[in-house]
Amino acid sequence: MTVFSAKNKQDHTKAKAFLDPSGGVTLQRYDTLKYKQFDKLVDKQLGFFWRPEEVDIIRDANDFKLLTEHERHIFTSNLKRQILLDSVQGRAPTEAFAPLVSLPEIEAWVQTWTFSETIHSRSYTHIIRNVYANPSEVFDDIMDIKEILDCADDISKNYDELIDLSLKYQLLGKGNHTVNGKKVNVDVYEIKKALYKTLMSVNILEGVRFYVSFACSWAFAELKKMEGNAKIIKLIARDENLHLASTQSLLKILPKDDKDYKKIAKETEEECIQMFVDAVEQEKKWAEYLFKDGSMIGLNTVLLGEYIEWICCKRMIAVNLKCPYSVSQSNPLPWTQKWIAGAEVQVAPQETEITSYITGGVAQDVTDDTFNHLTL
Repeated sequence: MTVFSAKNKQDHTKAKAFLDPSGGVTLQRYDTLKYKQFDKLVDKQLGFFWRPEEVDIIRDANDFKLLTEHERHIFTSNLKRQILLDSVQGRAPTEAFAPLVSLPEIEAWVQTWTFSETIHSRSYTHIIRNVYANPSEVFDDIMDIKEILDCADDISKNYDELIDLSLKYQLLGKGNHTVNGKKVNVDVYEIKKALYKTLMSVNILEGVRFYVSFACSWAFAELKKMEGNAKIIKLIARDENLHLASTQSLLKILPKDDKDYKKIAKETEEECIQMFVDAVEQEKKWAEYLFKDGSMIGLNTVLLGEYIEWICCKRMIAVNLKCPYSVSQSNPLPWTQKWIAGAEVQVAPQETEITSYITGGVAQDVTDDTFNHLTL
């Protein structure tokens, strides 16, 4: 493993997306690309750049004081869960995927994606500092809540397996080895299988696991409560839609990019379906935990269960998996759609980019149709 190799002179447009035999990315050039959609994702994510401090949440502190006890439980518990999940996601994409990437556009996307997750984590701290007199009351017991840890463990196990196999490959190379008296077999096919399952796990994280919490945040705003928090969650959801588009794209292109993945997709199909089902069940249990002392106007565990099944089916169909749920064609929580449709979100008027102010800026006519291929 090296950060640069002068021996790797292969045309990067002919390299495989991951684990190309010629080695990793050497030149970061973006004039000719194998998969242009990832360069477009980088551009769009950079265009979405926002800082949590730009969102005014002063009123939320007063709103929080007026919430009932069980509403405070719902709000605070969701914050805790989002903090832990984004703590994992704030470092894992770079750790797991970057060492295996062989194309500059995917490498750039992974780095950009990871950075945006850091903004999400910082936004939760921004909310907590402004809403709670003592931030420690939110942070200190996160690791003691089983319902949160179960979800984090589910996500982490796939990342951990891939990172472990990747490190052995980088240090030892493929084949049979003896390490501290133990026999170790490094099989590239098994690394590819772990990579595929991890991408599917992350796809589920970005596309399914946050949505019970998101729906609750937006439900508060529909009642004219905690509106600053809801605006931040809308910005986060807008980013997550891009991240979801990237994992969906990777899961679709890999079987065409490398014939091994076509076989792996078949071998892991039932396991991947079960991963979705497990995530849905965890989301339902999370809804029960949130509403154990009372529900809120417009939401209950039954509605959230129907909503998460509906979301799940959309995500499964997008990656060519059969959904086991019978769901309606329409969104069970139609009012959430205006919050999910985040492409129109703008933090402040001055966020609009004026190309004449940018050194080397090029004016481009970008319409709503430009990113149609990223539709979820």
